[in-house]
Amino acid sequence: KNFLFSMMILFLSLLCQNIIAFGVFSTDQKKTVPVKERETVTLCTGVVNPDDLMIWCFNDILIAEINGHPTKNCTDVQCKDSDERFRDRLKLDNQTGSLTITNITITDSGLYKLQINSSPSSEKIFNVTVHEKSHFNRTVPVKERETVTLCTGVVNPDDLMMWWFNDILIAEINGHPTKICTDVQCKDSDERFRDRLKLDNQTGSLTITNTRTTDTGLYKLEINSSSCSIIRNFRIAVFGEYELVIQWLSSYFYWSFQLISGIVCVWTRC
Repeated sequence: KNFLFSMMILFLSLLCQNIIAFGVFSTDQKKTVPVKERETVTLCTGVVNPDDLMIWCFNDILIAEINGHPTKNCTDVQCKDSDERFRDRLKLDNQTGSLTITNITITDSGLYKLQINSSPSSEKIFNVTVHEKSHFNRTVPVKERETVTLCTGVVNPDDLMMWWFNDILIAEINGHPTKICTDVQCKDSDERFRDRLKLDNQTGSLTITNTRTTDTGLYKLEINSSSCSIIRNFRIAVFGEYELVIQWLSSYFYWSFQLISGIVCVWTRC
């Protein structure tokens, strides 16, 4: 019994490490997925209504499993021998088996392997690289009537890219100039921007001209490809002239008070 148990453990380990040979597995080309900290990324299986066993491993550790029925799914600590690395940040699509990682961190970088046990069995590998956040996920202050561009960091997009403002679709590009829409051209959009949006055909970057205080809010960029889906957040705060002056004065008085307090503290040896 001990021998059989040991052999079973060895087999499962080899399953995650992709060491089993002899043409049993059909391995897809490794896909590189670059993302920024705190973004949401979905690793797509390309499968619809999976009835077969699907296993997700991260750096050879089981992190998710789906077995054709929602009650048999598991993610992270729900799975046997897994750890608490992701802590409720994993979501498994019951219909496709695709894996979503929310609020991604630097330590989530590594190889994600999807093992599909069907006939024949197949494997997909995603090399996820998480970079430190830069201009993504931060608030961009803009003066009223100025122009601001939200950069995607993508060159020559062939995938579907959608821009959302407060969860309303405001722009879309699908790899071809004739398939571009902005504002009222997009289905279910409104006339908030009224010809003030420009979409770069090469990068998908969004430019807002003649900004207004009502343009303040959350802008989401969704990039969808055959292998993954990435969501990037941009926050814009549009200030009027008087608001900028008040903000500057508040900051000036705050730091002046801090400086004077520090000098008094040193003088009195507090």
